[in-house]
Amino acid sequence: MAAPLKRLLLAEPHVVALGHRVGRREASLGPDPGAPVRVRFAPSPTGFLHLGGLRTALYNYIFAKKHQGSFILRLEDTDQSRLVPGAAESIEDMLEWAGIPPDESPRRGGPAGPYCQSQRLALYAQATEALLRSGAAYPCFCLPQRLELLKKEALRSRQTPRYDNRCRNLSQAQVAQKLAVDPKPAIRFRLEEAVPAFQDLVYGWTQHEGGQCGGGPSYPEK
Repeated sequence: MAAPLKRLLLAEPHVVALGHRVGRREASLGPDPGAPVRVRFAPSPTGFLHLGGLRTALYNYIFAKKHQGSFILRLEDTDQSRLVPGAAESIEDMLEWAGIPPDESPRRGGPAGPYCQSQRLALYAQATEALLRSGAAYPCFCLPQRLELLKKEALRSRQTPRYDNRCRNLSQAQVAQKLAVDPKPAIRFRLEEAVPAFQDLVYGWTQHEGGQCGGGPSYPEK
């Protein structure tokens, strides 16, 4: 993905608006709102399915069946360094044992496969390019060591660890310079500064400063 990403990031300003704020409707990649209910449960095969995961799967299963929809198991196995042999099969075994078998899964197959995230990287690359093209995402060149220092400093100061948006407003010239050294940057969402308030059933009316959250990094394999 490195070469296409580099071309995209260095495209003309009207294509990659690194400073452009994109609304929800503009950046949406979601399906038709009228589509049938499809609920995904996506555990990581890094060990046995724990009780909290089983509870989440149960809620999803009940919701899907209430609306005559589908309960889908898709394994989040992109971090290959943490995979536990046999864990993927064990997760599906435990769902069947609990009486909440998935309608679609790596074992059962289905119309929206593959059902392992590591086999869907081409789809994620397309989505990443669309987000970058619209300005809803931006490349981040911060090393993991720097991010770890930010986290430790925040914890030492008793603050919530968060990314400091260092790469959010890099110019195209700066991006080009950094791509020459690191052709596989992390990709972060360009979160909006002003997020509408919403009513939480427990905490009441709540509002978050979305632009200060850092956008959640997605690190490619180096």
